[in-house]
Amino acid sequence: MLFKTSSIYTTSTKHLLHKKSLINPAFNLLAKPISSLKVVWRKDPQLDHAIEQDKPYKICSKVVKEVLNEPGQVIPLRYLEKRRERLRLNVKISTFLKNNPGLFDVYKDRIKPKTEPVRFVRVSHRLRNFFEEEKRIVLENEGWIVSKLCKLLMMAKDKVLSVDKLVHVKREFGFPNDFLVNLVPHYPNYFRLIGPPEEGKSFLELVEWNPEFANSIIEQRAEDEFRLTGIRMRPNFYYKLPPGFFLRKEMREWVRDWLELDYISPYVDVSHLDQASQEMERRTVGVLHELLSLSLFKRIPVPILGKFSDEYRFSNEFSSVFTRHSGIFYMSLKGGIKTAMLREAYKNSELIQRDPLLEIKDKFVQLLEEGWQERQEQLKSQREEVKKDRVLMAMRDGETDEQESRRELEGQEVK
Repeated sequence: MLFKTSSIYTTSTKHLLHKKSLINPAFNLLAKPISSLKVVWRKDPQLDHAIEQDKPYKICSKVVKEVLNEPGQVIPLRYLEKRRERLRLNVKISTFLKNNPGLFDVYKDRIKPKTEPVRFVRVSHRLRNFFEEEKRIVLENEGWIVSKLCKLLMMAKDKVLSVDKLVHVKREFGFPNDFLVNLVPHYPNYFRLIGPPEEGKSFLELVEWNPEFANSIIEQRAEDEFRLTGIRMRPNFYYKLPPGFFLRKEMREWVRDWLELDYISPYVDVSHLDQASQEMERRTVGVLHELLSLSLFKRIPVPILGKFSDEYRFSNEFSSVFTRHSGIFYMSLKGGIKTAMLREAYKNSELIQRDPLLEIKDKFVQLLEEGWQERQEQLKSQREEVKKDRVLMAMRDGETDEQESRRELEGQEVK
């Protein structure tokens, strides 16, 4: 089910007026209260599969992170084994290491002097080479990372975000581990760290507003369309329901009318809007769309988004947006975690809107796959050796039987 969400502007003036102003919050095209609109959640197997197929990558990343956080980036194997449950590993660490060769080296050393040597785990040479590749990719995309960080601050109501919260979401947006130390200080024209470096008391503040960053993905798409076709399109959401998903007539009409409302940029001031208004709903959807568009995988766990409810003016029931606007978003329940996903970013289960920083993941997956291939070749070689041993044993057994038969015949001839 596809809604046409773009309309042609007869003059460029109307488009410019739209970008410079907000609609009157008292003007409401839709009489139906938002709170009364209910859409039943429905499973999307394709998008669930998109999450499931990244599971091996994420598990390996967790184990790598665990080792890197240790002093000297080494850890006794038995200590790592004790953390297996927290790492959500369903196999023993020794089995994990065998199944994923190339990530770590296992060697023996003493935990304390005069103690028996035990097995230690350390980062492999190949994994260290990957880290060098990661640094290169981050450096090449530093401008994109800076713009992302600016955009997150520009959407916030006071242009300020908690450092703790930013650190918590760094992997969602592809920020390097040391971005607060080795990136933020290099851009004093954009960022300022304020408050003591204590938990919950340090904040990152936007210093300078860059108009180029205040263009949302949806607005950029409309501009790209204009450059391509010469036709000015109204910025709007791409709305498409998955096959087999239907809305009640009442809901279809509400969605159609809602899509006709003016687009509200996530970068404009909305302090005058009523939290329960259709316009605020429009703005909330715009902010969530922008956040998901800026994320690496175009998906973010709902609890993580909820941490920013105050900064981005989300209501307490903001997660209902994902089911109410099922043609824009999907809320997966895979793994017992609610994850908001951007439908337009996927084709079936494949991510088609790729962030340039995903090259890091590609390199890591390549390293994993090389290790998996080595493991398969090793197992194949072992199977062939076992097969050869069985053939040799069979031949020896045959020779032994033949010798016994000869001795029996010779014995009978003597008698």
